[in-house]
Amino acid sequence: MAANYIPQDLLTKFEFHSYGHALEILGQSFPFDLEWNSKDQTFDRDLLAMRTYFDCGLIDVGIIVTRSEELNDVFRQIIDDSGKSILRKYGASTTWMNKLLYRLDSRRNGGCPIMAIGIKRACVKGDFND
Repeated sequence: MAANYIPQDLLTKFEFHSYGHALEILGQSFPFDLEWNSKDQTFDRDLLAMRTYFDCGLIDVGIIVTRSEELNDVFRQIIDDSGKSILRKYGASTTWMNKLLYRLDSRRNGGCPIMAIGIKRACVKGDFND
């Protein structure tokens, strides 16, 4: 099975909500959240939700996927219709790995184990070299 393939029968939408937030659940008890370009406070909401569900015994581990800083090199090289780099759409206060790691280092996840995955440049297909 390819690493980026999730069988449809393992992906189930549970009605877990925290301040109106729903999490995707893989298997029985692994919430998955992809944070791509939201405000970085979104991580606080996600970690609080996962921490609460963990404390209630509803999940075993949380999984958060976001972008790594390496992707800035790719974004810098992609030009939009206005002739400007799309990097300007990915500001310092949006979700990316260092913003998540700061929160994990501060233990905002409580006792809930978190698998943090940062999408790196090597995951992007295409030649973005100058």
